[in-house]
Amino acid sequence: MTRQNQDAPASAYERAGVSIDAGHRAVELMKGAVARTHTPNVLGGLGGFGGLFRAAFGHMEDPVLVASTDGVGTKTKVAVRTGKYAGLGGDIVNHCVNDILVQGARPLFFLDYVAMGRLLPERVAEVVTGAAQACEALGVALLGGETAEMPGVYVEGELDIVGTIVGVVDRPRLINGSRIQPGDTVIALPSSGLHTNGFSLARLALDDLDWAEARADLHGQTLADLLPVPHRAYLHAFATLEGGGMDVRGMAHITGGGLVDNPPRVFPQGVGMQIDTGSWTVPPVFELIVQRAQVTRDEAFRALNMGVGFLFILPAQQQQAALDLLRAAGEQPWVIGRMTVGQGVTFTGSAV
Repeated sequence: MTRQNQDAPASAYERAGVSIDAGHRAVELMKGAVARTHTPNVLGGLGGFGGLFRAAFGHMEDPVLVASTDGVGTKTKVAVRTGKYAGLGGDIVNHCVNDILVQGARPLFFLDYVAMGRLLPERVAEVVTGAAQACEALGVALLGGETAEMPGVYVEGELDIVGTIVGVVDRPRLINGSRIQPGDTVIALPSSGLHTNGFSLARLALDDLDWAEARADLHGQTLADLLPVPHRAYLHAFATLEGGGMDVRGMAHITGGGLVDNPPRVFPQGVGMQIDTGSWTVPPVFELIVQRAQVTRDEAFRALNMGVGFLFILPAQQQQAALDLLRAAGEQPWVIGRMTVGQGVTFTGSAV
């Protein structure tokens, strides 16, 4: 066996653009943050070929696993431009948590995929540490993931992020929208910004502006402050309603497709939703995008969340109690509309 010295030339794999050592360094940088997310159900540690999670659901009558995979889209371009990467980890965790929450599922564990043309360990660690912090805040185990270095596939300096989540719900408590009725109330919670959709449109509209400029039409904030704000989670809001005895009949996570395409995914046959666009003030960053991209209001409500992050559908008689519970929990809910006889979503108000 020959022994290489420190001045030996780079390996063929490194000359091809892939550094195994960089991958190991990324793992070392993120290991502590990941370990803090591990619950007693996690067996083993970071570095195995697969994550181990003990499926113990003794308190459930008929446990059903709910899984989802998603990405953050072109929000990665915003991170590159602003140099703010940690929020991307929170983006993908919270997005995935909200997607399975719609069916009443509580998250169990999460796995991430981060890919770059040339691996930068500190940048990968920043993203994964952000994901770990989001997992820790929600009681989710970051069970493992993949860091891929793919020269020739990804442009150097850019990155891609995908997440997979698995949760569980007791089948008798599964929420699928089947009990939604005309007359039910629809309560909304605000988004924290664009969340993880609409960034291709936003970049088209805002690309030539100075993102570091404090703008009067953004109440003195900058685009560099507003655009990277992480997607927020609504798990605690749901737990508040459920713990307060509210009959949550349906939920909608407002992502790609906006208020037009997402709510109908949980409607039973013959039931529609009426939304009052005058019931909330659209945040100024959305107005700026709509104005500069010259899109119609109809297109805006489909491409962007327009300041609405999540919807709860409950019996009308529980409306005030639900609002009170959410406000006591620090949320800012409002009644955005009601369920009607019909199909799809119809809009009323001056904003359409």
